[in-house]
Amino acid sequence: MAADQVSTGTRAVESVRTTVGSLVSPASERQREIRRIVALCLPFSVLLLFSGVFPLTEMFRISFSESRLVTEGFTVEYYRAMVTDPYYRNIAFNTLWFAAATTVTSIAVAVPVAHALEKYALPAKSVILTVLSFPNSLPGIVAAFMIIILFGNTGILSNVFAFLSGQSRIDVAIATSVGGLFFAYIYSMIPRALLLLRGTYAEVNTDAEEAARVLGATPLQTFRYVTLPQIKPGLIGASILVFRTGLAIFGTVLILKGLLVWTLQIDRELAQGFNIAQASAMATVWFVFVFGFTVLMLRYTSAEVSI
Repeated sequence: MAADQVSTGTRAVESVRTTVGSLVSPASERQREIRRIVALCLPFSVLLLFSGVFPLTEMFRISFSESRLVTEGFTVEYYRAMVTDPYYRNIAFNTLWFAAATTVTSIAVAVPVAHALEKYALPAKSVILTVLSFPNSLPGIVAAFMIIILFGNTGILSNVFAFLSGQSRIDVAIATSVGGLFFAYIYSMIPRALLLLRGTYAEVNTDAEEAARVLGATPLQTFRYVTLPQIKPGLIGASILVFRTGLAIFGTVLILKGLLVWTLQIDRELAQGFNIAQASAMATVWFVFVFGFTVLMLRYTSAEVSI
């Protein structure tokens, strides 16, 4: 038995040595190709290990710690609290319904915009595309300040609405309400939906649409029975991307605080009492939910939406 184990260990060492040798000094084109693949993937693998696998593993360990300050013991109390405490259940409900509402709104706005951009020769199209894609380059905090400038107590639109309605500016200001947060969310989410939908629309079979119109179909019927089935993968992909964005937004909600959502509560757990174990448990649940949701939904679309 001992001899067999030594023999197995020797073969394993030889196999590793041979593999490393083929990477260092490849003797065939196949080995050179493997070396190129390894070299190209190595930076990402290192990044994934130190910025993904290690932090997530440590976060998972901390979430079961009995102590708030050091990782020791084992308890499921923090997970039990999220299930049994109405406070955490309400936060989860707020997060899900708000992300779903902003997703539906963003997709509803993005579809006709993508349709117009791909189907019609619009004037100054490059300028329009630049303006529409600009929010993708802005952090959430900047978007929040833009909402304050527009809808705050002294905001531009607040002044206009106050003048037209005869109410005070404070009464019509919505920047720090659910409404203000809603506008801030869709401001960031609509361009992301457009990113996928424009590519989907570019692949639509226009001949089938023209044939439907020749046969007497109205524009609405053509869209429903011809265009919609073709853009369905893009719609699902855009919904995945936008819904995940709605779940992950933090900077915007940190500034506006119109609604208590999951990411904001994680910040509060750390800022108020440094309850890192509870924050880690919440972050673990968030990660598992988002990852599982993405994997499940990707089964229903061919659109390229990364995990």
